[in-house]
Amino acid sequence: MANEENSVIICEVANEGSKRKHVLVVDDSPIVLKLIRAYLQDDYKVSVVNSGKVAVDFLAKYKPDVILLDYMMPLFNGATVLKMIKSKPETQNIPVFFLTAKTDRETVEECIALRPAGYIVKPVAKNALLEKLDKFFSGK
Repeated sequence: MANEENSVIICEVANEGSKRKHVLVVDDSPIVLKLIRAYLQDDYKVSVVNSGKVAVDFLAKYKPDVILLDYMMPLFNGATVLKMIKSKPETQNIPVFFLTAKTDRETVEECIALRPAGYIVKPVAKNALLEKLDKFFSGK
């Protein structure tokens, strides 16, 4: 379980002049964080955090272009984190994709009711994730 003492933040904040989009990945699994970062780092600026609380703290300082948010996390699940993000004027317009292994009807309906930008099922292949983000950013 993540706590303040072992929180992880790996941040590569996009420069003002950078054309690369900034993606924040929020997941309590170090393996998933490492894998998704490796998938995205050639095409995007990538920041990773290992809890919902750390994500909210991160968003107080940085504004990524998109957030990939795990649903099942200790303390604050993804639904709670998304509600927190949407409740603040400075973060409410940041697009959020749920990135989760949860596919049961109840969870999917709860997530979709929160109006995320998308719902990506783990495990996700590198090409599928890159294609999903490329389509999102190109508006297609």
